[in-house]
Amino acid sequence: MASAISANKAELLAIANSVASEKMIDKAIVIEAMEEAIQKAARARYGAENDIRAKLDPQSGDLRLWRVVEVVEEVEDYFKQVDLKAAQKLQDGASVGDFIVDPLPPVDLGRIDAQSAKQVIFQKVRDAERERQYEEFKDRAGEVITGVIKSVEFGHIIVNLGRAEGVIRRDQQIPREAARVGERIRALITKVERNNRGQQIFLSRAAPDFMRKLFAQEVPEIYDGIIEIKAAARDPGSRAKIGVISHDSSIDPVGACVGMKGSRVQAVVQELQGEKIDIIPWSDDGATFIVNALQPATVSRVVLDEDAERIEVVVPDDQLSLAIGRRGQNVRLASQLTGNQIDIMTEEEASEKRSKEFAERSKMFEEELDVDETLSQLLVAEGFAELEEVAYVELDELAGIEGFDEELAEELQSRAQEAIERQETAHREARRELGVDDALAEIPHLTEAMLVTLGKAGIKDLDDLADLATDELIAKKREAPRRRNTNPDGPPMRSDRPQREADKGGVLGEYGLSEEQGNEIIMAARAHWFEDEEPQGAADEGTAVENAETAAEAEDQSQEAADADSTQ
Repeated sequence: MASAISANKAELLAIANSVASEKMIDKAIVIEAMEEAIQKAARARYGAENDIRAKLDPQSGDLRLWRVVEVVEEVEDYFKQVDLKAAQKLQDGASVGDFIVDPLPPVDLGRIDAQSAKQVIFQKVRDAERERQYEEFKDRAGEVITGVIKSVEFGHIIVNLGRAEGVIRRDQQIPREAARVGERIRALITKVERNNRGQQIFLSRAAPDFMRKLFAQEVPEIYDGIIEIKAAARDPGSRAKIGVISHDSSIDPVGACVGMKGSRVQAVVQELQGEKIDIIPWSDDGATFIVNALQPATVSRVVLDEDAERIEVVVPDDQLSLAIGRRGQNVRLASQLTGNQIDIMTEEEASEKRSKEFAERSKMFEEELDVDETLSQLLVAEGFAELEEVAYVELDELAGIEGFDEELAEELQSRAQEAIERQETAHREARRELGVDDALAEIPHLTEAMLVTLGKAGIKDLDDLADLATDELIAKKREAPRRRNTNPDGPPMRSDRPQREADKGGVLGEYGLSEEQGNEIIMAARAHWFEDEEPQGAADEGTAVENAETAAEAEDQSQEAADADSTQ
């Protein structure tokens, strides 16, 4: 390459063709790089101030070199300008304002010039190669690709993909998988980024989508769309779960994925280094799918809380450890598969929880509604849990309870509304004692009870509330998983330790506000910031109008005084 500039025509074209073929880029880019290198060398020889151009014919190899100058009446820049008289010697009919070409003889480059030209060509070709690689891979995210392990650097695997390189970061590898240089490896393209050093291709062998793609390669029904993998969850290198559904009633989705004598699933298991895979039939019914997801454990009952996105699963006492799994693996994968947090409890624990909730709600109704124990327990047994439910439910629904009549239902609703009003009054007084501004009470979705909670957290005016992020306001508290200490003399389990700071949740996390409601609260609190920003022009205009009105009033008063004097 160093002798490219001084080579003859045939050699120049041969070099261009060879580089374009080797780097798999357009020949025109190589020709352009050569022209730029020649221009740079020529400027170094004739002066960098000159506007020198070079043109290499891609067919014949002819090289032309010239200087571009502007025709002017009075020359100010002798390198880029020429007067009319000199211009007409170069080109007949030249006039002021024209740009004309001044041919230059070819330059005979020395060693330093040739080395500089070589660097220019290399850089141009390298940039073109990177751009070609980015364009080739930018739309291939989500595709499984095969490459050869080139090296392992700081735990990250560098993979040769043929015309590019990819990286499998440490957290995207299957644990305890040995990576040997020269071995072939399959991985999922997760992301392709462009940066200053060129494109960067990120690969993964730990992503759930990698397992999905492997099943699509092994199971023709998945590739054809007859069977669909609706959800997937992985503990890489250990265990995985997939939920499958068949769009053809005559095809069993689980059997098709397992294959004859387990041949299909075993092919995937081997690629994933022995990762055990549970294939679960998908169901649109959430409770049924949760029961399937917790296999091989037997489930007695499922309680869905769609608002809190939590699920309570009750299992027999002897199934608890099986449902939780080793180190919580089974329930963790089931949670990832269903997209909900799953709380597992035994029949005894569920019974104790129901009894406790029943007693607490009964006592609350008994005290707030001033009714006897039998009536309060009857309300709880009918599914009423809050005063608001009693106060604002349809009257017919309340009167339809066995032993109730319309008169009793009206009385209960009246008492419930009075109790709610008493609570609001008590919370309002507590809020004002805490010094919480009344302006916060105008914010949508905020109740007096919430304002008390805000006050206790030191949030007492609009600016305090406006400074919060939505997550800081409404994030729900993440509880530690249910764990038992089987060794009384051993160290405490996680559930016995203090809650970590990251698990405390938002200030109003206990009230179950949605993200949309949280955003509305924050934006309403910030509204006064924008009201204070009155445009300068509007302020000046307002001042001018006010001054004009004052002047007009003064003139009217003077005129009235003059009229009074003339009358006297």
